[in-house]
Amino acid sequence: MNKVYYLSTCTTCKRIMDELGSLIDDFEKQDIKTEQMTYDQIDEMKKRSGSYESLFSRKAMKYRSMGLGDKNLSEEDYRKLIQEEYTFLKRPVFLVDDQIFVGNSKKTVEELKSQLQ
Repeated sequence: MNKVYYLSTCTTCKRIMDELGSLIDDFEKQDIKTEQMTYDQIDEMKKRSGSYESLFSRKAMKYRSMGLGDKNLSEEDYRKLIQEEYTFLKRPVFLVDDQIFVGNSKKTVEELKSQLQ
């Protein structure tokens, strides 16, 4: 099953999903703001990506406001923060077959498109 974790209020997520159009029609879509991610879901993403840190967004406003840049975060810290605060997930996250595509970099989006076509 293919799935996308996204934020419906994020213009970048919307742009990428619109760009992919019918390629993601059959994807299960989870708006992480209205449907909180479970630890099982985060653990599945980590299994595919290799680390919780790779899923973690340092661009989130709360990253600075919580002073996290000054702390030495462990993998367990990243896991807990992502589960507790949806803005810490680097998004969108696409699960395609056994692969994962994390974030909105041009390279990631192009690799995802290639996989879907």
